Order: sequence, then C-alpha cells, then structure tokens
Amino acid sequence: MNYRHLVHVIGITLMAVSTALAVAGLVALAFGERETVAFLAAAAIALAVGYTAFRRTRLTRDLTVREGYAVVALSWITVGVIGAVPYLFAGVIQSPMAAFFESVSGFTTTGATVFAEVETLSHGILFWRSMTQWLGGMGIVLLGIAILPFLGVGGMQLYRAEVPGPTKERLTPRIRQTASTLWYVYAGLTGLQAVLYLFGGLSVFDAINHAMTTLSTGGFSTRNASLAAFESPYVQYVTVFFMYLAGINFTLHYRLLRGRFLYSSDPAWRFFSGTLLAATAVMVVITMVGGLGLERSFRESLFQVVSIATTTGFATADYETWAPSGQLLLVFLMFMGGMAGSTAGGMKAMRVLMLLRHGLMELKRSVHPRAVIVARLGSTMVTDRTFLRVLAFALFFLALFAAGAFALTLLGHDLITAIGASASAIGNIGPGLGGVGPMDNYGWMNPGSHAILIFLMLAGRLELFTILVLFHPDLWRRHGAKPILRRA
Repeated sequence: MNYRHLVHVIGITLMAVSTALAVAGLVALAFGERETVAFLAAAAIALAVGYTAFRRTRLTRDLTVREGYAVVALSWITVGVIGAVPYLFAGVIQSPMAAFFESVSGFTTTGATVFAEVETLSHGILFWRSMTQWLGGMGIVLLGIAILPFLGVGGMQLYRAEVPGPTKERLTPRIRQTASTLWYVYAGLTGLQAVLYLFGGLSVFDAINHAMTTLSTGGFSTRNASLAAFESPYVQYVTVFFMYLAGINFTLHYRLLRGRFLYSSDPAWRFFSGTLLAATAVMVVITMVGGLGLERSFRESLFQVVSIATTTGFATADYETWAPSGQLLLVFLMFMGGMAGSTAGGMKAMRVLMLLRHGLMELKRSVHPRAVIVARLGSTMVTDRTFLRVLAFALFFLALFAAGAFALTLLGHDLITAIGASASAIGNIGPGLGGVGPMDNYGWMNPGSHAILIFLMLAGRLELFTILVLFHPDLWRRHGAKPILRRA
C-alpha cells in the first residue's frame, strides 16, 4: 500500500468537488442569498486541501487492487466531510454529525434528510443537496476518471471498486473513455427529463433539481410533499419513466444509442421489469380495496413501486396508511433494488435472480442427484464461484441490515423504525417505516443513530466490500499480506 497514491487521488477528487461547490455558490449568488459566502468558503477549503495533496504527491505506478479499494472508500468519506461544510457555514444545520449525515445521504443517493421543512431552505442549499445526489449517482471517482486524465493510471482499479453491481462491463477499450460515455448518457437523460418537466409547468429551478435527483435515484426534493406537491399526473408519469430508466443498467441505454436494442435479451432486465409489473398489479388491488379509484390507484401504486424498487425514494402518497400487505411488498422491493450498472441501490436484480436460479437448481439436483445441471443466465454459464460470491454478498447485506437495526434498537428506537431505517440506509432508499416514513425525516435522531446510518449508507452505495475491506489489516500492509502457508 502506497499512502502517497491515496493522498494524490483523493486530492484530485477534492478539486473536482470544489468546482461543484463553486457552482452551488453561483446559484446562491444569482438569487442574492447570503449562503454564497458559505459555498465559496467551502470551495476554497476543498481546492486548497485538494491542490496541496495533489502537488505534494504523485503516482509512480499503476494502482493496485488494494489501493483502488482504499482510494474509492476514503474518497467517498472525504467528500462526505467536505460536503457537510456548507450546511455548517450557512447555519442551516447546527450538529456536525447531522450535517455529515445529510451530506453522505446526498452523495450516496439515499435521500434521507434531517430537514423537516425543506421549503424554508435557500435556493443555494436546495441546489447543493440535488448536486450531491447527481454527482454521487454516477460516482465521484468515476467523474474523476472521466474528466481528469491524471487518473488514466490505475483507473480500472477505481472503476472496479466503485461501479455498482456484480458485473463491471467496459463499453470501450479505454477505461477513461468508458467513464466519459457513461457520464454523457447520464447527463443527456438528465437534460431530457428537465425539458419534459418544463412542459409540465415546473419552474426551471424545480425542473433541474428534480431531474438531477431522479436520474441519480436520490429522491431529494425542493418541496416538503415531494412530487405530490405539484398535483400533476403528467409530472408523476414522467418521473416514473425516468426512475425506471435510472434503475436499468446504463450499458443497455448506451447500446440503444448505438442502434442495438438489447433490453429484452438481458435476463436481469426481464426479471427487474417483470417484478415491477407484478408488484404494481398486486399493489393496485391492495389500494383499490383500501378505497382508491382505478386511475389514482394505478398511478400511486406504479409510482411507489418504481420509486422504492429503484431506491429513488420520491413519494406521492403516505404508504404507511396502506394495508400491511402493501407495506411488506415495498420492503421486499427495498432489498432487491435496481439493476447492476444503474444508479439504484439495493442488492441488485441480477443477484436476486442468481440466488433464485441457484435455489431452483439445487432443488432439481435433489430430485436428480446424478444429473449434470449447468446454471445459465441467458446464454452465459454461471459458475459455482460466481454463485458463492453472490451468496457472500447477500449474507453480508442481510447481516449488516440486521446489525444496524439491532444497534438502533439499543439506542432507544422502536422495532419498526429501526428496521425501516436500517433497510433504507443500506439500500440507499431514503424513506423507511415508523418514525422515518415517507412523510417523516431523520432530524430527530441522535448522533449515534446518524453515525450507524452513515456507515450503512456508505456500505450500501459502495457494494459492501469496498467499505468492509477497510477493516481488514492486510489492506494496509505496505508489502502485501502475510502468506497463509509457510514453509517448514
């Protein structure tokens, strides 16, 4: 482990974030708000620290796999810290831990907030909240790979450590070109959604903010009532469409732009889309039994199913007033999440599909013990090693969820709130159940609870292992891990 390499790349990341802080400062300045000073001061701090770290260190070779994991994890933690500075400087959040929570929730696209009244916040603060989610959606380090050629060395290690999902497909031979391509698709869809919002009567400010937080599957809103505040079926359907696109592997979108429609040939897409359709149909029945009309039942069911499954977290209704069966269905969707290679969180549809296929395969082996059964996803054969990796991920995911919920109960939270908050944090969803439902916030929680949820948010966003390996002593050894077997 070369610690100078870590400092060098983190310095570059901080310089990139300082640009985003400056942009938020310009937004505040355009509206004549006093928060301008807070953003420019935070931008200056990030630039000074980042530039100093960059100039005093340099990359002497390609990054190793261990260095790639460490750089990505520490970059996200560092960005979370610097992202909290504007909230503290502007005085809108008094507690450093609460400010760190809001910042990490933004960058990890979780969407959990400590603000009870977001409509009282300035335009600059609202824009910064949306900006953190938009940057975090495609990835802070991935942005660095795309726009800063300095990261051409060792870029693949960063890409592997950050891109969500069990597969890391390269669209082009060069990793920097791959990162740029993903960002072009991401930015293009964001711009298209903002334009469609304008046709729905949203202001330019609201359209840009909600487009950024939709494509990032983040869910921060400029309104207390989220998307329900606009009372527009058109706006809700537009949001559903783009939440769905954000929950799909961006590789498929890129292939479509290149003239190749590959969605239907992807087994994970078929499983993800089929699950959303089935869940929506069930939810329509549940809500209609509860007294809603057909169109409203369909719209609210579709919106909440897609919002939760893609881990966006927007709300058009208080689903805690729905039947327990409907709430339980949404909890299942929280754990599944979107597709690998999307901006969504959760376990990912591909992993859930693999686990189901493996379970069915083992059932068939029990009936036919002598048969040679090969598992496939589409035309691809899935090895036992791949299944074991997916199983390990699922076990860690559920273990962290359970540990987080248990820790929250020790801090005095009721069981429903603890389960909802833990599932929401590790799945990067935002709204949960109980005291953190879709119409509630996290501002009332104590610093200890915020710290637990911050860890879960980071772990969920970085696919667990990128954060968990920080606690493995071999990661920090300068000359590699000690051999497991020694000669006699």
